[in-house]
Order: sequence, then structure tokens, then C-alpha cells
Amino acid sequence: MENTEKLPRFSSCRGVSFEIQPSKNSPFSAPPPPPPPEESELPGQWVWLPRTSGRSFKVFPLSDSSAAIHRSMSRPSSHFCDLDPDEDPNQTSLDEDIEQQAIQVLKKSVNTSLSIEEMRGSNPGGKKRNQSRLSIILFDQGLFTVYKRLFLLSFSLNTILLSLAASGRFDYAKRHAALFAMANILILTLSRSEAFLRLLFSLSVLTLRRLPLPLKTVATSFLQSIGGIHSGCGISSLAWLTYALIMTIHHWDEYSEAIVAVASTILALLCLSCLAAFPLLRHLHHNLFERTHRFAGWSALALLWAFVFLTISYNSSNKSYDMRLSRLVKTQEFWFTLSVTFFTVLPWVTVRRVPVSVSAPSNHASIIKFGGGGVKAGILGRISRSPLSEWHAFGIISDGKEGHMMLAGAVGDFTRGLVTDPPSHLWVRQVHFAGLPYLVNMYNRAVLVATGSGICVFLSFLLQPCSADVCLVWVAKGIEENFGQEILDMVSGFDKERVVVHDTAVLGRPNVAEMAIEAVKRWKAEVVVVTSNPQGSRDVVEACKGVGIPAFGPIWDS
Repeated sequence: MENTEKLPRFSSCRGVSFEIQPSKNSPFSAPPPPPPPEESELPGQWVWLPRTSGRSFKVFPLSDSSAAIHRSMSRPSSHFCDLDPDEDPNQTSLDEDIEQQAIQVLKKSVNTSLSIEEMRGSNPGGKKRNQSRLSIILFDQGLFTVYKRLFLLSFSLNTILLSLAASGRFDYAKRHAALFAMANILILTLSRSEAFLRLLFSLSVLTLRRLPLPLKTVATSFLQSIGGIHSGCGISSLAWLTYALIMTIHHWDEYSEAIVAVASTILALLCLSCLAAFPLLRHLHHNLFERTHRFAGWSALALLWAFVFLTISYNSSNKSYDMRLSRLVKTQEFWFTLSVTFFTVLPWVTVRRVPVSVSAPSNHASIIKFGGGGVKAGILGRISRSPLSEWHAFGIISDGKEGHMMLAGAVGDFTRGLVTDPPSHLWVRQVHFAGLPYLVNMYNRAVLVATGSGICVFLSFLLQPCSADVCLVWVAKGIEENFGQEILDMVSGFDKERVVVHDTAVLGRPNVAEMAIEAVKRWKAEVVVVTSNPQGSRDVVEACKGVGIPAFGPIWDS
């Protein structure tokens, strides 16, 4: 009979990889619910019925301590990259199984007129509200997030300028439409340049640290969502280049066929790059997106140089080209293209193949150690086995002195390969980049929440002196078995008020959002920063904001 076993799907969120649907054989998968107790075993104690869809507990009289349903089996919060049960569309979910068993036991032991629908609260259909990661990416993060506002702002400004140019009210833009396309390409390049963003984030931390909390949270939202400018300028560059091409064809006598051909090819490559970055394609085929974005961008940049040389040197009166460099350096197009090239090439100049030491405390995680100096807290780095193919980002663990390391959960082809076939060398980019975790340095007191291997990006805040006084909440399963004694030692030896480690294999599944809120009250923190899967990050952020606590988590394009 043909093997129809469903293959697991993996994804990542800014350097934190996770399995969307863990396999049943995975130690991270939820255990099957125990069988209900016999009716004769119910002398009459209390039991915690699993959470209802309204997210509240209900208490009913039940059996003795041997009863199968305990509070630790309550409905888990869905924040875990490594704790979600394996779901089969043809089977009842784990939560429903537990709930049905509890209802059956209650019917036998308590004479109640409460219907099944009433017990389920607002979920009469009994369907588990399970949302895909893509739906969270597109919809649950909100229609008017800061990312989307920045996208609309950059695109709207370009639309206004383009409309003025097309209507004849902005003559300069009409005559230099290609220059406006280059300006957008430069801005989108800067908004993704690791060196530029490292400088921008560092200056923001230095200058904004003493400002009031509302201004710091606004700056954090902007810096985290700067990718919206990248996307908005990318679409705008297509519009400007299309308009420039139309104007070129309209004034055919002033240009050569080579100029039109090169401009058309650049437009096609940019369209291909934007199409590959569309959220649906990027989510389902991330490697294809990464390679298309890279090689189409490089090809477009090379052709952009050809376009600049051809358009600046072309003499329409005698149909010839004047390739003198002195003429080119006097044009804005030349300097815009040179700037784009500089920031595109810069990270690749720092690529090196370095020796590494890879150890695997279990089949589910690996520790990668690098030589060299220490790294500031909150910094991330990229590694690769094949630098032209794909790169993977991970948080850097460093005590600020010598050497540093990364913790990689084995949930994808690349990270599993680090366990089964540990390399002796890896390609790295020596320019490390700053992301949301680095902005923790902007605050005085912060609560850091991590699930699974997301802990790696926060450990440096414990191991080295930092400007922020942090409290760490880490939720994972089988910490010593899966992450090793070395990682466990790093979070040990701290006051329990500062470091909260919750091993779900021992303590059961908690509500991470509630843990975060309690930690903020206890620590008197200004902000919460969470690293989890998309739904888990969203749940913690929404719960914190619901009680007036500023909170941030990774977004799909952060």
C-alpha cells in the first residue's frame, strides 16, 4: 500500500526556526490524552476542566487524585514553536478529545442539565480555530500595522509625484523619471542594508534612550517595520520605470533601440523580483524567493549600469555614444547607481569561510561556536554552507569577551544537517546585523519572553553588562535533554525574579501571555519583547497591549 504519511512543514521567523506541525514521533509533540477514569473511581473531588474557547477555567466536582484529567492538561496557549500537537484534518484535535472525555465523565458523575454546547461556550460547532501561519501573516497582524502604514506612505508619496509628472505639473520628474526610479531603488536598498541598519539602530539606541517611553516605543515600531518602506519603494520603482519606458517610446527619435531593450529587461527583472516577494509565494517557496530576489536583483543592477552609460552618453543628433567618464560623473544617475552598488556589494565583501565547532546536545538542537571577539547583546548573524544559495539568520550568544556561539533548533534541512553532518567550516557575514532584540538596549527595564530555541537571541543580555536591566522568561520542553547542560548553565544561578525557566515536560503547558504580564508587574518593566512563532508572538503582544504594556514581537518581514 502506498505510504501516505504526511510530511512535516517547517518555517522560520527572523532566525528562529520552528516546525509548523510537529510529527507525532517528535519529542515536542503533545502526548495523547489519557483514558477517562471508570465511574466507580469517582468519589467526588474537584477537577479543572480544560479551557473553553472563551479562555476561562470551569470547576466541577469529580474523582480522586487518580482521575485522568488534571489542570496541567488544560488547553495550552498556542505560542509554542515546538509544542503544538500534530494535527490531522480527519481526526478530532487534542483539545476536543480532552474536552469530550471531561464531558463524558461529568455526565456520569454529576446530574447536570448543562448541554455540550453550553460547556463549549462560544464554539458550538466544536471546530478548533486553527489558523495557518499565512493567515496570521496577512490578516491577524492587522490591516493598519506600522509596516503597512509605511508601505502606504512611501507608495502614496510616489503616486502623487508620478501623477504630477504625468499631468505636466512636475516637469523635472517628467524629464527624469528614470532618476526617480533609481532613487526608490536606493531607498529600498538602504532599508535592507545590514551595515546601514546596524548604524541606524545604534544611533537610535544612543540618542533615544533618555527620551520618554512613548517616543521610544514609536521609534521601536518604526525601526522594526522599516521593511514596509522597502516594499513600498520596490513597487514604486516599477511604476516610475514603466512611466520612463513609456516616455522613451513616445520620444523614440531621442533614444536608441539598445536603451529601450535594456530598460525593458530591467523592468522585467524587477517585476520578477517583486512577484517572488509576494507573501503567498514567499511563504510557500522561501528558497525560491531568496534566490530569485538575489539573482534578479544583481542582474538588474548590472543592466542599470548599462542603462546609465547608454542614456547619458547617447547623442540623438548623430546617433552615436560619447563614453567619456568626465561626462558621466556629472550626472545624478551615475551617483545614485554607484550608491546602490556600494550598499549591495558591501555585505558580500565581508563574507568569509571560517572554522566552527558544532556540537549537538540532542537530535533536536545544535550549538555552533565561532572564534574571534565578543558581540554586543541583541545582535544577529547569518551563516551558510553555500553562500550563493541560501543564508540563515540566528541570534548570537556572547559574553562580550572572546568568541561567540549560536543555538540552532533542528527543524529544517539546514539545521538538521548541522546535527547529522556537522561542518568544520561555515560561510559567515562579518557584518552582523541588528534587529528587534537589539532595541532592548533602548529601554531601562524589559521583560524578554522566548519559547524553544528563541532563547538564543536573549542569552547575551544575561551574560554581559547591558544598558537594559532585563527579566527573562523561557518556556521550552525537555530543556536539559534537548538544549544541553551548557545552555541550561547559562540561565542558572540567577535570581528567580530575573530568570523564569519553565520546562513543559515537568511543569506542563502554561499561558505564556499571563506569565509575561506577571513578569512585567513583578519586574516593573517598560516593555516586553517576545520571540516565538507568529501566533505565539501575536498572542503575547496582544495580551500585553490589552493591559497597557508596550510589547513587540517579530513580524513576518521584520
